[in-house]
Amino acid sequence: MTNAFDPLEKSTHKSNDKLPQTEANGMQKGLTSYGDKDFSLFLRKAFIKGAGYTDKALDRPVIGIANTGSAYNPCHGNAPQLIDAVKRGVMLAGGLPMDFPTISIHESFAAPTSMYLRNLMSMDTEEMLRAQPMDAVVLIGGCDKTVPAQLMGAASAGLPAIQLITGSMLTGSHRSERVGACTDCRRYWAKFRANEIDEQEKDEVNNQLVASVGTCAVMGTASTMACIAEALGMTVPGGASPPAVTAERIRIAEETGTRAVQMARDGLTIDKILTPAAFENAIRVLLAIGGSTNGIVHLAAIAGRVGLDIDMDALDRMGRQTPVLLDLKPSGQHYMEDFHHAGGMATLLRELKPLLNLDAMTVTGRTLGEELATQGPGFAQDVVRPISNPIYPQGGIAVLRGNLAPGGAIIKQAAADARLIEHEGRAVVFNNAADLALRIDSEDLEVMPDDVLVLKNIGPKGAPGMPEAGYLPIPIKLARAGVKDMVRISDGRMSGTAYGTIVLHVTPESAIGGPLAYVQTGDRIRLSVSKREISLLVSEEELTQRQRNMPVAHPVADRGYHKLFLQTVNQADQGADFDFLRASEAKGKTPRV
Repeated sequence: MTNAFDPLEKSTHKSNDKLPQTEANGMQKGLTSYGDKDFSLFLRKAFIKGAGYTDKALDRPVIGIANTGSAYNPCHGNAPQLIDAVKRGVMLAGGLPMDFPTISIHESFAAPTSMYLRNLMSMDTEEMLRAQPMDAVVLIGGCDKTVPAQLMGAASAGLPAIQLITGSMLTGSHRSERVGACTDCRRYWAKFRANEIDEQEKDEVNNQLVASVGTCAVMGTASTMACIAEALGMTVPGGASPPAVTAERIRIAEETGTRAVQMARDGLTIDKILTPAAFENAIRVLLAIGGSTNGIVHLAAIAGRVGLDIDMDALDRMGRQTPVLLDLKPSGQHYMEDFHHAGGMATLLRELKPLLNLDAMTVTGRTLGEELATQGPGFAQDVVRPISNPIYPQGGIAVLRGNLAPGGAIIKQAAADARLIEHEGRAVVFNNAADLALRIDSEDLEVMPDDVLVLKNIGPKGAPGMPEAGYLPIPIKLARAGVKDMVRISDGRMSGTAYGTIVLHVTPESAIGGPLAYVQTGDRIRLSVSKREISLLVSEEELTQRQRNMPVAHPVADRGYHKLFLQTVNQADQGADFDFLRASEAKGKTPRV
């Protein structure tokens, strides 16, 4: 039968503007099951008309807009303005915008850790994309775990999808010093712990660290994922860097809405963008920006959704070839708004061009190389270094292996103390986060500056959720004596805004019986970044004996999401995703270098 609800029969667009005819489109997609298809469409039409929509409005490509705004999420405080701009762009292009809510996660407002909820948000995103009628989706995200969760969910759902970044916050000023979250948060907190500033100044700087809504102003995980999303080809060109409260961010949002309509018409689905070549580009950018170590975990999770595994050894080889070019905190001196004023990702990609896969497809329908060709020659600036004069000669992240981490571990070498990246020291062990909190500031703690701090049971299952507790504080008595850095090792993560000689993501984690579980205070540990080594200097026989004498009980839970998490979460090298959410078909490894 013919009805006015069919976008293919009633379309006012030219024939080459129609949606792909391989399946139902628009409001006819994913009809609710009432046993009668025509009645399902009739009922849906009745209800949407109750919201004031006309047949003419319904006769358009439907563009979903994932709304992650929340009073608990100041990083997404500009979401209402972004949604309005996306809707404007969609309607200018002849589409019908439909915004809908999903889970919103903020780093400082999620217990026990935002990472614990990332997979849940990805499931929410995926299932809402599947359940609701839409021909393409705009994903609005910014805070650390939201962008990876959205890309994971969209990759599994398979629709045309485009990422819209909320944007970074502006910087503040404390006593004439420019400050911004959250590297300066950690720096001033360390000053307070060391008695270098008093309570009053600590409270004063607290008022200046976050000067506006938006994500952290440095190259933390949020900024890293913004750059990675653009490197993957998942944002419009220039989508990573405009600050949250600028007019340019609003214009990017409008352009994103317009592009989503064309992606729907072209059938440009996400699998055509998230290719091995795209992931290689993203890893290259991660290394060159001195990006967050969390970027590796999130890239592994996104890649797993399209059937790819991250080859950690190949990633390390790329790291040896890829210098750090971006002079941004915590590896450098500048902030995200400076990066934007320096030309943003176009400036960086221009320097990296010889190392990139320029034929990788982007959401514009053009390749990365074609997009770069439209960006012009660039201009003089001092935020992105030329490849001949890098901030750091190798990539920001190195992959370590050894008997302490047979499945691998990582270190952000660009943010480490050069005096400690070749180091051997005595282990001072904390069994879990509670033990750390209890003893780290005790005057009775036997610890010296050249010791190695070891924290167990903060991996994917151990905490649970792999919290950012890998940035162990310097014991207070050493901090007050002027110690600024020590070698620290854990199976957890650290914030991208943090710095120091910190070994993370030790795999397998201690909670499932990885070698880290059997480290004891007094053991010797050797770190050699040049040799990519992290080793426990005890004999294999001694380690085997400890494993017999200290059996590990895997964490369990009685019910709910906690139970699901512990039963199905993978290790860090597979992105700490749920095993049942990975693609059923394995398609190989990336990068292929």
